[in-house]
Amino acid sequence: MTAFSRFTALAESLPPTVPFVGPETQERARGETFIARLGANESGFGPAPSVLEEISREAPLIWRYADPENHDLRAGLGTHLGLAPERVVVGEGIDGLLGLIVRLIVEPGTPVVSSLGAYPTFNFHVAGFGGRLVTVPYRDDREDLDGLLDAVHRENAPLVYLSNPDNPMGTWHSAEAIVTFAKMLPETTMLVLDEAYGETAPASAIPAIAELADRPNVLRFRTFSKAYGLAGQRVGYVFGVEKTVAMFHRVRNHFGVNRLGQAAALAALQDQAWLGHVLAEVAASRARIERIAQSHGFTPIPSATNFVTIDCGRDAGYAKAILDGLVSRGVFIRMPGVAPLNRCIRISTGPEAELDIFEKNLDEVIAELG
Repeated sequence: MTAFSRFTALAESLPPTVPFVGPETQERARGETFIARLGANESGFGPAPSVLEEISREAPLIWRYADPENHDLRAGLGTHLGLAPERVVVGEGIDGLLGLIVRLIVEPGTPVVSSLGAYPTFNFHVAGFGGRLVTVPYRDDREDLDGLLDAVHRENAPLVYLSNPDNPMGTWHSAEAIVTFAKMLPETTMLVLDEAYGETAPASAIPAIAELADRPNVLRFRTFSKAYGLAGQRVGYVFGVEKTVAMFHRVRNHFGVNRLGQAAALAALQDQAWLGHVLAEVAASRARIERIAQSHGFTPIPSATNFVTIDCGRDAGYAKAILDGLVSRGVFIRMPGVAPLNRCIRISTGPEAELDIFEKNLDEVIAELG
């Protein structure tokens, strides 16, 4: 039997791609589970007990479809943000929402601006819709706002991606700089402002809601995957001007956020005391990772996220050898994939017991490498 031949030319041209090789894939390859999971920027501190209780209460009703309008969660987010619920849309994590904004704007050949080495899932979506990715190198381990702006003007790009705080480096720009950047963009360029790590950042890094609220070409993306500890539930949201946000309803998967995810996210939002507890744990964990790095003469890059990127002081080969040595010992970490960022390794914050394992095994790896 011959192969089916009616796939689009674009689909045929794309390689099978997973933007991140998951720890589960690596565990299957190794035939062993990781003893410390410090690579996916999840919250090892978990969701609030109140969230787990809400999931338990809701679980018997999973035979029902979820609310396709995400009404209660959008109302809760609206209250939290001080915005009308119509200015908020919910989706399957920021990853899913990025795919929707790319779908809404990008056609084959459309130029899209991002930073070289920034969040690869965005690039995956751009490629999937035939866009032409235009990348700007980092400057001093931060996304280069001037360089991004220049590229937008040069390419007449209708879409630009910026994460603040940044992944994979953990660095950030001030709220003032972000607002200035947004105001300098052409009205015909949509700013995709990824604030996945907004909760772990200093207040001075995150623009107030009102500062960008009336700009139709700015969309702010946030998630329950990081500080709220719900990465496995896949719940993210985006907010902006109502007419802009309403475009998502033309293409979104109306049953994309499952019933337990909606209930869990709303319960998490309502338990700000637990969020405060997690943020304190993240700060303490970042400080310890920094001390571990410094004990080996490495340079921890100041972080506003729930991970610390460590400059290993040599080349990408050395950083990769450290990563491979740790993974072989059951410690899951990651590293940036593009030069010059790939001179670094990246360690997620986590419980003390897992950092103990990381520290012990890092000592052994460094001793072996000499």
